[in-house]
Amino acid sequence: MSQPTVVGGGGGGGAADAMAEPQGGGGVGGYAVELYFDPALENQVLKAWNVLARRQISTRLIDISARPHLTLLSFPASPSPPDPLRLLSPLRSLSSRVDPLPLSLSSVASFPSPSPSADGDGGGGGVLFLAPTPTAALLGLHAQLCEVLKKEGIEAPEGFRPDSWVPHCAVAEDVPRARMAEAFCILRDLKLPVSGYAMDIGVVEFSPVREIFTFPLGGES
Repeated sequence: MSQPTVVGGGGGGGAADAMAEPQGGGGVGGYAVELYFDPALENQVLKAWNVLARRQISTRLIDISARPHLTLLSFPASPSPPDPLRLLSPLRSLSSRVDPLPLSLSSVASFPSPSPSADGDGGGGGVLFLAPTPTAALLGLHAQLCEVLKKEGIEAPEGFRPDSWVPHCAVAEDVPRARMAEAFCILRDLKLPVSGYAMDIGVVEFSPVREIFTFPLGGES
């Protein structure tokens, strides 16, 4: 798979293969484990979504009722993903052992489009994201998540294993290649880094996004 493109002031997701979340139409496209932010940081990300929507670059995340997040794991619909309720007990236990996590969204990056577009313009829609500084605490949380799920017989999908995961907070999907440079310029106006805390961990189905369950970090198990 392709390496993400990274620009900006801080550390990116690292040199690793990456998978964007599937972007199917009707029906459940899969399940994801997501890390959610404090209200102030969430509002900073929403500001980016809204600016890109007003410029008619991408409205997809708004359209599918997504919430600003870091994607920790993503299980596509094919092959068959695990029953999300199998994740409930291990995530409840993990969340009770982990305090709210400092985050700094420090650079702008993109996953390239997976294939050429049908109209022959050289590429379909890419994914634009804010990359957090990959701190030991963030990488450690992800590694712990993979470990507790492995004990339940659930393997992290390719692209989301500890040695290949690219931490990312999506701000636009289906971005036309011809408008990617414009989108990068818009996001530079956010004056990165923007900082805050990861406060909750949850599981959703997509698309559209529907929350299945969420636990606060540092909460009671």
